[in-house]
Amino acid sequence: MTRLPILPALLVAFSLVAQDAPKADAAQGPAANAAQSATTKLTLQNAIETSLKNNLQVLIAVETRDSNRAGVTIEQGAFDWNLNTSLSIGKTQDASRGPNFPGGPMVTSETTSFNRSLTVGSTKAFGWGGNLSLNYAPSYRFQKGTVNGGPESPFTTNPYDGSFTATYTQSLLKNFGRDTTESRLIVARKSAQAGDLNFQKAIIDLVASTESQYWDVVYAQKNLTNKQQALALAQKQLNENQIRVQVGTLAPIEVTSSEASVAQAQQDIIAAEAQLLNAKDALIRALYPSSERPASLELADVPSIQPLDMNEAAAEKRALANRIELKTARLDVESKQVLETAANNRTLPQLDAFATYNGSAASQIPSEGLSAINKDLSKGTYPGYTVGFQFAIPIQNRAARGNQAQARASRRQSELTLHDLELGITLEVRQAFRNLEANSKGVTAAEKTRYFREKDLEAEQKKFENGMSTNFTVLSKLNDLNTAKGNELQAQITYAKAVTALEKALGHLLEARKLEVK
Repeated sequence: MTRLPILPALLVAFSLVAQDAPKADAAQGPAANAAQSATTKLTLQNAIETSLKNNLQVLIAVETRDSNRAGVTIEQGAFDWNLNTSLSIGKTQDASRGPNFPGGPMVTSETTSFNRSLTVGSTKAFGWGGNLSLNYAPSYRFQKGTVNGGPESPFTTNPYDGSFTATYTQSLLKNFGRDTTESRLIVARKSAQAGDLNFQKAIIDLVASTESQYWDVVYAQKNLTNKQQALALAQKQLNENQIRVQVGTLAPIEVTSSEASVAQAQQDIIAAEAQLLNAKDALIRALYPSSERPASLELADVPSIQPLDMNEAAAEKRALANRIELKTARLDVESKQVLETAANNRTLPQLDAFATYNGSAASQIPSEGLSAINKDLSKGTYPGYTVGFQFAIPIQNRAARGNQAQARASRRQSELTLHDLELGITLEVRQAFRNLEANSKGVTAAEKTRYFREKDLEAEQKKFENGMSTNFTVLSKLNDLNTAKGNELQAQITYAKAVTALEKALGHLLEARKLEVK
């Protein structure tokens, strides 16, 4: 499957509403860096672009969309002109034997017939329920024969003949017959529209997934940095305690607690390093499923906090207008309504009106040939006309009534599904909106907590230096600071993911990221 030329149309300038993305050098794109360097510096914009280029699910969605579009072409084929031709050449020999009159002598008559015929016809169905049939049929018939073995003599002196027929049939009931073929074309078009929407949804899901994995790596990177800072602080406290023990201002037993704190910090670093490697591997696997992969990634973007610019009611209204799932469900309801209307019309009798024009040509002698035949037909020298009606109805019509009941139930099912989807999306938007609002406040609270934990540790260290506190208390304050840093980082990452979740719930994630799907 090689559809990569389609995908660059998906990638346009990218801007993140809730994150600050440093400008990336054009020469430092993911593909270029992967080939040039073991470590790739990656912005969120680069990550999304790379994912859209390489992800196999996008290629699958492209093929599915093209397949749905081809369905429209298939249904349009019902209104194509159909050309049919036939050519035949024949020779027939026959004979008869008997008296010309009672009691007369026996007479043997032998006949040889030569036939050549060409038929050219065309038919076409129209969207308004009409059908046109055209037929042009020139012919050549010549006979010769003998009587009692005598000389041959022609029996037919004008062997060339021909006709032209045009018949138009129009259904008068069943919505003038339009539902038989036009309804299928309408449904195919709506299916193609739904395929386009599903393609957009695949892109949205991919962007959301890429952002989530990107922030997981950011968290793992900063978490490792926090653990390293915690080790540095624990090591500093241990070094100071060892000095105090040497000068006799601190009991040797106090060093043990500091050593345990250092060991715990080292253990936390080992776990944080493993978490970072795992998160990077998951992101690399998502961005480079089959192409050359970098050995490692260095992420450049960090989350930033911005206030909401809408209220909950506006968020619900926007989601109900923009969500891809709702647009697809509405198209399904419209398709089911079209099919139900067609099923209702099929319960009616079949009543058709038809009109036929039949142009004939005078039989021509061999010297005139087909040119004279065609002249008579083109000028309508010998016209004929027929008009009439055709009527048909199944006595019980159970098949049509059964199809009608199925179509009605299918339409109701689609309407209920749409309503249920609207309720679910409304709830999803409310939860995403409230989660983002709570996470925004949580980030502010976590920042304050971390700030005051730092100040609390500084104050406790000064008290310890002046003999007014204990080593245990200092280590406890240090542990509190490490916990506060971890909570602050987790709150920031959770907020970044909540931004993505809300924009996805609102149905404008692509617009927010300045992505255009074509």
